[in-house]
Amino acid sequence: MAGSAGFSPRALPLLRQARFAWLCAVAAFGAAVALGVAAAAAWRRRRSRGELVQVGSVSELFIYPVKSCREVSVQLAEVTRLGLRKGNLRDRCWTVVKEDGRILSAKQEPRLVLVSVTCESGHLTLSAPGMKTLSIPVKLPITNSICNCRRFGVHAEGRDCGDEAAQWITTFLNSKPYRMVHYETNMKTRRPISFLPLFQPTDEVAYAEASPILLISEASLEDLNARLEKKIKITNFRPNIVVTGCAPFEEDTWVEILIGQVRLKGRMCCPRCIFTKVDPDTGIMDKKEPLKTLKSYRKCDPSEQHAFKNEPPFGWLYGVEKTGIIQVGDPVYKIAY
Repeated sequence: MAGSAGFSPRALPLLRQARFAWLCAVAAFGAAVALGVAAAAAWRRRRSRGELVQVGSVSELFIYPVKSCREVSVQLAEVTRLGLRKGNLRDRCWTVVKEDGRILSAKQEPRLVLVSVTCESGHLTLSAPGMKTLSIPVKLPITNSICNCRRFGVHAEGRDCGDEAAQWITTFLNSKPYRMVHYETNMKTRRPISFLPLFQPTDEVAYAEASPILLISEASLEDLNARLEKKIKITNFRPNIVVTGCAPFEEDTWVEILIGQVRLKGRMCCPRCIFTKVDPDTGIMDKKEPLKTLKSYRKCDPSEQHAFKNEPPFGWLYGVEKTGIIQVGDPVYKIAY
């Protein structure tokens, strides 16, 4: 027939089969791509969350309301950007300062560790051997001056606690005139990255030396005590979080941890100074220990020598990535990527 040369009606089924096979191949390819995309997305989600590996549990929580003064042990605490908090007790949000605004430490006045702190009915109460108790309102009069205070050349603000508080702490320490100040919400904070480059620009503290959270394991203290003639307490090192159930110095490997909903990111090992030589029960500074023994076997990474200088590492400093509530008994998870 004209116009039909070279074409056979019997070829139609073959064409349809070929077209069907082609469509199936395209569909299969599309499904494979979709599955690949979904798998990649799932992998990225797992990667962002990380694998949770339990490494211990919380055995103690400590808040140090007044810098260098005695700790307050708590069973539960809120982890804020500035550190632990329970009610009006906030970690290192009060401090003693010199008249020129320099923040005082037990390194200069070891007897500060003998000052006990409680908080009730909106008042901070201080007590110390041979002294009447001192009561300071948490909410200070707005007429009290705001001071510029500094540590390591980095400034923060604080409201002066008044003449009675200044007289009380000066009398107890039997030294030059000192004053007390209180950090209030929205005042200027200190940024540790200003003097420790391993921290992040978002890390901030009120009057703590460098970090909002210090974590130490019980096993690390036990390892140190096994080398010392005179045993020392965990409070020589003033941690906020104490962990049990791990090996000595295992915390050195916990780059990122999860406790409850709280996420903490390790910044660096804590360089230990002469404060560790102050006996928290007597306020007397030992001539050598435990610093001498620590230096004999605890060494920093050579790349971090500029930050540690001659100070041995013990415990880990953390930045707060996600705030929340933690309590004694909570499992501690290492986030492994």
